[in-house]
Amino acid sequence: MQSSRTGRTGSDVLVIGGGIIGLVTAWRAALRGLRTAVADPDPGGGAARVAAGMLAAVTELHHGEQTLLGLNLASAERYPAFVAELEAASGQDTGYRACGTLAVALDTDDRAELRELHALQQRSGLTSEWLTGRECRRLEPMLAPGVRGGLRVAGDHQIDPRRLAGALLTACERAGVVLHRSRAARLTVVRDRATGAVLSDGRALDADQVVLAAGSLSGVLDGVPDEVRPPVRPVKGQVLRLTVPRPYAPFLSRTVRAVVRGGQVYLVPRENGELVVGATSEELGWDTTVTAGGVYELLRDAHELVPGITELPLTETRAGLRPGSPDNAPLLGPTALPGLILATGHHRNGVLLTPVTGEVLADVLTTGALPDFARAFTPLRFGPTPRRPLPPVRLERTA
Repeated sequence: MQSSRTGRTGSDVLVIGGGIIGLVTAWRAALRGLRTAVADPDPGGGAARVAAGMLAAVTELHHGEQTLLGLNLASAERYPAFVAELEAASGQDTGYRACGTLAVALDTDDRAELRELHALQQRSGLTSEWLTGRECRRLEPMLAPGVRGGLRVAGDHQIDPRRLAGALLTACERAGVVLHRSRAARLTVVRDRATGAVLSDGRALDADQVVLAAGSLSGVLDGVPDEVRPPVRPVKGQVLRLTVPRPYAPFLSRTVRAVVRGGQVYLVPRENGELVVGATSEELGWDTTVTAGGVYELLRDAHELVPGITELPLTETRAGLRPGSPDNAPLLGPTALPGLILATGHHRNGVLLTPVTGEVLADVLTTGALPDFARAFTPLRFGPTPRRPLPPVRLERTA
């Protein structure tokens, strides 16, 4: 809620964390007229540097996640208008492509699993089309001859998260958001209310409302009372980037996902010739080491799906940390501590949920309440969350 206090040197809103979730929150808050600041040593970095950018509300559906499906669909529907507004505000292209997704299977067991996913999609009222292996190869000729079947989902699109983060950063700057390029070391709590943060360089920032949007680090910020500490954990993901030489273009025309020996692999082609291959899912605490095993498994599965991939130059390997929550859904909105609001725990859907998260948080910051469609994602659903020890934080940049 916008402050009526005068003579303050702080902000109406301080966002801790400058990834895409923190930046979209800050941008939307500033557009609502709130004096907004962001604290992050590298705004526009974080998980966005690793994410593939699949906007896959349908093909990301998992059993038991029907409530999350509604939020994912709501955000996917907002994406075209959101991108148009953001690109106009920033003057930058986000790499948004309405290209659709093809999910395929390579053997009988994987085909059965994909059939189960198709049945779940149909029960959930979603649109997807079952294709034979031959029909899949007709759409994507580079696919392996052994493809046994697949699902065509016209509504699952993609965006380039790095461009998205860059556009959000520029939009924030143009909207008057103040960027403090330093890490928030401690939440400030005065008389049982969050009132700002102390940065790692010693500066103290004052704010009427604090949004904790620090991704997987949200659960380890000093000063957060244990009873409101978000139950988020780091989930490691390794991703590869290859380059498609111009003579081979187009290598793939849309995002291709596959079930290979029960495991998931995806290939996301960019218009600039980049091909993103991912991703592992590893519960290893704060480790961000790129491993030979992770690279091998991704290339092995991708090669079975698209044999020609091994001829492409490997240009980047990287590992990042997704912010996982107990139910794989985000924590959005006010906590039991007045003045502290959460926007974290998006797990594998952070890029997809960017538009709707910005909208929800802007409503919370100006009205104090979650909109009806987002109430299932209140942080209060978990109750008190005593702090559980994690391995020491060790964040290393890899390339």
